Amino acid sequence: MNRIFKLSIFSILFVFVIPSDLLGQMMNLGNAKIISFEKKDPLVQNAITILQEEISKRSNITLSKGNKIPQQTRSAIIVGLEKGLDKFPLEYRQLLATMPQITQEGYKITVVPKKDVVLVVGNDSRGVLYGIGKLLRNLEMSQGQILLTEDLNIASSPSFPIRGHQLGYRPKTNSYDAFTVEQFDSYIRDLAVFGANSIEIMPPRTDDDFTSVHMKIPAIEMIVEQSKICDKYGMDVWMWYPNLGSDYTSPDSLQLEIEERRKVFKAVPRLDALFVPGGDPGDLEPDELFNWLEKEAEVLHEYHPNAKIWVSPQVFRPTNAWFETFYAHVNKEYPWFGGIVFGPWIKTPIKEIRERLNPGIPIRRYPDITHSLSSQYPIPHWDLAYAITLGRECINPRPKDQKIIHNAFDQYAQGSISYSEGTNDDLNKMIWSDQDWDPETPVMETLRDYARYFIGPKYTETVSQGIMALERNLQGPLLTNDGVIRTLQQWQNMEQQASKEVLDNFRFQMGLIRAYFDAYQYRRLIYETELEMKAREILSKAEILGPIKAIQEAKAILYLAKQQPIMPEWKNRCYSLADDLFESIGAQLTVEKHFAAAGRGNFIDNIDVPLNDGIWLIDQLSIIEKNWDEAHKLQAIANLLERNNPGPGGYYDNFGTTGSWNRVVSNYTYEEDPGGLKSPRVSFGVGLRGEEWVHEITAVGFDGHTTPLSWMNQVTALYDEPLKMVYPDLDPKGSYIIKVGYTGRFRSKIKLMAENELIHDFITTGDQPIYEFKVPTSTLQDGILELEWTCGEGERGSQVSEIWIINQDELNKK
Repeated sequence: MNRIFKLSIFSILFVFVIPSDLLGQMMNLGNAKIISFEKKDPLVQNAITILQEEISKRSNITLSKGNKIPQQTRSAIIVGLEKGLDKFPLEYRQLLATMPQITQEGYKITVVPKKDVVLVVGNDSRGVLYGIGKLLRNLEMSQGQILLTEDLNIASSPSFPIRGHQLGYRPKTNSYDAFTVEQFDSYIRDLAVFGANSIEIMPPRTDDDFTSVHMKIPAIEMIVEQSKICDKYGMDVWMWYPNLGSDYTSPDSLQLEIEERRKVFKAVPRLDALFVPGGDPGDLEPDELFNWLEKEAEVLHEYHPNAKIWVSPQVFRPTNAWFETFYAHVNKEYPWFGGIVFGPWIKTPIKEIRERLNPGIPIRRYPDITHSLSSQYPIPHWDLAYAITLGRECINPRPKDQKIIHNAFDQYAQGSISYSEGTNDDLNKMIWSDQDWDPETPVMETLRDYARYFIGPKYTETVSQGIMALERNLQGPLLTNDGVIRTLQQWQNMEQQASKEVLDNFRFQMGLIRAYFDAYQYRRLIYETELEMKAREILSKAEILGPIKAIQEAKAILYLAKQQPIMPEWKNRCYSLADDLFESIGAQLTVEKHFAAAGRGNFIDNIDVPLNDGIWLIDQLSIIEKNWDEAHKLQAIANLLERNNPGPGGYYDNFGTTGSWNRVVSNYTYEEDPGGLKSPRVSFGVGLRGEEWVHEITAVGFDGHTTPLSWMNQVTALYDEPLKMVYPDLDPKGSYIIKVGYTGRFRSKIKLMAENELIHDFITTGDQPIYEFKVPTSTLQDGILELEWTCGEGERGSQVSEIWIINQDELNKK
């Protein structure tokens, strides 16, 4: 069904689900009875149990159940299957017949006028579950009260057959490893209410430790329980299983791998599909990979004969030869083969993958909804202050971005199972499930359902708007984003009025801690930026004050950031909320206190990381203070202050600033290419000598020296996609040099061209930060310098942090 036609249908249906205070009256279901004629269908019975238990949890009213419609009872929720409609009264059958048809997993929900009766009918057993989920999302449940708008009338079927999320029980996650069986049951149920039909689990051995201090039971036992929970709800079970063996050609090594998988596959009662990443982790050549997958399929089918194996074209050092061999295997469509998975660190855009596959081969998306940096879908032009502090795996509701990302490529796949490392991306999961159900679903509809169902009907508007405000906090330069304070005020208003039950709700706690954290960073950034400016003003008077006194006074000003911190009450509130989240959901926001995996969800550990160049300045000033005579000290101070000055007629760009991106050439909008596979994207990290890549942003790099902020932020083009920039209005007869900063999270071999002239041949980045080259005069004849960086085959990409275009002629005049 095309998008325009779906939109028109959705517009018609949406009229029936506008909030009741705008359209119609509310009916009270507090005395309703749950009626079902499906006595023998266990999935329908479990769905009814969900309805009964979730209503009771939120209203303290336990609705009775039955399989007949009592004459004396008017108020009822009647649940059934389309194939069993003959058991419904004629009036109800006629009403349901007027509604649009539904397909697999679809449902109809309608209200019988003036009878306080709600009908929930599924096309199949799963359809009943999702119909009940949608009903729960529309109920307004509070203590002693269950209300529903009389205008509710929905007929809906999912747009995509795969709708799920990965819930890996391993130490690297920011909360899942602390879950009990009961918490997994509750969380999987929540996901089902929002339309998920698949859960992806992980084997005991991954690229992580076997256990953590948080784990309640061994991993092999937990995945058995996860499989049972999914089967109870009729949900598909997937398993992400990387190839971590030492040798997949050695008979002895292969036997160890086979026996491990036999143990795992035998243990789980339900397994519908296996996802084996081609790399990250694991690193096999395609022939070796597919030979192994055939052997793995034999073991899999001993215990799960209908399960298929899906594989992703992930590879650390991608080459054309690797892809040619890989897709040749894929297009043979082996009997055990299920389809292709498109996820993080896949070089080929999903549209091109679709074109390389035989028409019948399905694609499943594996979107990274959990990371904010070192991510498949980075936050556009994310401010460095946030990247440093919120880090890779913060609480990250991005509702509008997630819809953009989903809708950019949904037409190429059969749905998605998200890449998740914990509860930090909880809201994003619900957005993806709703978009996989219907890509035309407005984000605000999902947010209102989320707030109403999980926190309470009083918070339908305030929490949903508060979450939108948290996403706006992350957009654009933080220093000028005064909306961050308003966001905090809105959340504080809710906090002041909230009951203990709401304050103990982990979903409310997640929004609240982000509001406090964001505001604290905003105020710190203003404060520390001003301290740096004052220190620089003092240093500019070094000739009058003397270099030693100027250095000492400047350092004293910079130290004030720690000695006289700003807004400590906001920081302390973050600490207390971090403890609350650890208690409520096992969220691990610090390493020392909550035993988080470093560099993952522990963003509270970064709460006071400097947001100015204070550390670097103090380090440089200490060197100047200890060395040279007064004249040389003064010159060194002047050089420090003039570091970013390209001189008369020159350019300086730091790609941590929005204005510098005006030089960057992009042929695609964010909406067209949110993953940055064909367009430049933001990236973070300094890099360390000898390290292949880094995941954390620190002020230390290369030889262990402190680094300026400008080295922590880059413009990046992935793989062999060219990175292009344009510098206009240069002197056609001038003599220029270019200084360029090559820092970033990964090492790569890159070369730089200008107007088809070589500026430098391939350089392996990560050995030194700054390089200097002469600009060929032939490239400046029109006064425009067009720069283009490219990588060697198999490289991760080009990263540029700083550029100076220096006019030597003007500099010499100076």
